[in-house]
Amino acid sequence: MRSANWSISLLTIFFVPASVSASSSIVNSKHNLSVSGPGQIKATSETKICVFCHTPHNAHPQTPLWNRELDTQTYTLYQSSTMSSTPSQPNGPTRLCLSCHDGTIALGDFLHSDSAISMTGQITSSRASYLGTDISDDHPVSFNYAEALPNPELAAEVPAGIKTYGGGNIHCTTCHDPHDDSFGKFLVMSNNYSALCTTCHSNKSGWSNSTHRTSSKTWDPPGTDKPAKTVAEHGCESCHLPHSAGGPKRLLWYLKEEDNCYSCHDGNVASHDIESQFNKTSKHPIAATTIDVTGNYHDAAESVSYLQNHVECVDCHNPHASKNSTASSPNASGRLAMVKGKNLNSSVVTSLTYTYELCFKCHGDSGQTTPRVTRWNNENNVIVEFSQPNPSYHPVTAPGKNSDMPSLPSSDEPSLSVSSYISCVDCHDSNESTAIGGSGPVGPHGSIYSPILRQRYDTTDNQAENSAIYALCYRCHNRTNILQDLSFQNNNGNGGHKKHLQQVQAPCSACHDPHGVQADGNGDHTHLINFDSNIVSKYGSNSAPIFNDNGYRSGSCTLVCHGEDHNNYSYP
Repeated sequence: MRSANWSISLLTIFFVPASVSASSSIVNSKHNLSVSGPGQIKATSETKICVFCHTPHNAHPQTPLWNRELDTQTYTLYQSSTMSSTPSQPNGPTRLCLSCHDGTIALGDFLHSDSAISMTGQITSSRASYLGTDISDDHPVSFNYAEALPNPELAAEVPAGIKTYGGGNIHCTTCHDPHDDSFGKFLVMSNNYSALCTTCHSNKSGWSNSTHRTSSKTWDPPGTDKPAKTVAEHGCESCHLPHSAGGPKRLLWYLKEEDNCYSCHDGNVASHDIESQFNKTSKHPIAATTIDVTGNYHDAAESVSYLQNHVECVDCHNPHASKNSTASSPNASGRLAMVKGKNLNSSVVTSLTYTYELCFKCHGDSGQTTPRVTRWNNENNVIVEFSQPNPSYHPVTAPGKNSDMPSLPSSDEPSLSVSSYISCVDCHDSNESTAIGGSGPVGPHGSIYSPILRQRYDTTDNQAENSAIYALCYRCHNRTNILQDLSFQNNNGNGGHKKHLQQVQAPCSACHDPHGVQADGNGDHTHLINFDSNIVSKYGSNSAPIFNDNGYRSGSCTLVCHGEDHNNYSYP
């Protein structure tokens, strides 16, 4: 009995702060491994409490009076391309914690003991408290805070109230107080709303106004038995795990990057089911690569100048800055806040302004675009296609070059005019998008129409024209006016949209390139004229099929189409 009283007295004098109440002290926590402890793992008969870690005499020559062997175990350490410091093998308080939590030494084995204490269980891999010897999936420890600087997201100095050792060294006990379980998980402060995380990670750009910081939607992480909290209350831990993370790089819940997003964006927490969009036939292939599993995976430190052939959710969305705010084209919405991109000059921008700068990041100089139609003037760099000096382009980067367009507006888009901007997302979008009256999310996640198109756009030759097969075009361009030949007029059987679409049965794509066309010396490329090489052939000795723009609603073609020679066929 005296031994038990001595153990409690030692605890009280040396280790329990005066501010800690009896209800939150080690006596009532899982770190009380004596027979009186409340946890599942405890001694079968030992009554002393402190003896499981401390001894008053002949302790291990390392504070604080340690009563366990510290073996020479080598650990696998955390690694990250975005971490400037290099953790060392665990030392100091971290080594003491791991003498239990790495599972290599039985809990009842002490430095000074006649025999091992019998326990009801051990820390094994099936328990959350087990860290093992591979701590690459745990928050890094045994490194100096100053070496992690300059990291703009970290506080410039060790924050007040955070305990470090030997001049700023970070250890397990920086975040955990093994004697006080007031805040759960032996944390030194409450981590509700990520208060503990943001003590050090205090300058994360965009976080203060992001949806993930402010969302009142409730969510409970899988495998937990605690009451559901809001996304805002979970904060960083909505996506990150400080220990035993499924995705060791960046300490993510799951190894597959997209699974960390799906846990909310599957329709159960967030407003829209994004996950289902990626089950469609045409989609951004976010499941094709996984960090450290496949080649060409996304890395937070990768160069945007020339990206590898991959795409992940975080290539388009910054989860620390994304917010639910709208914007008019060409400006980017809040969902794309603080995302890197490329501008019209192919220069990297660290925080894009325009939606097209996001698309240019992959579909520009990296050449990660396969044209749907092979054209005489073929191009797979969308920065070139939408370049403002071009003879024509859809008005994504600037208003179009036509001063007159009888096909505008349509009944679906009554506000469109020749001075309007449109966005890449006005075409590349979900077929269930709320923008067209559906219930699905807006954005090029996935669609039943290739290449991730909002509506149907057939490029197959010899189809009878109807509103369904060219629904994407007719979304903006008034079908009635087009079939009345208001802009492309019939001249004694030559020309006319109605003839080409309904009689010849040529698709819109036979003549028009939906992005834009650069000048190449082979006729004119106004009005997005860039012929499909599988449908239209050159005439005579010309090097390519030729269209000449002869001014207001007039022009001529010299080419072969559907077996018919066009030798300077002119209109009107």
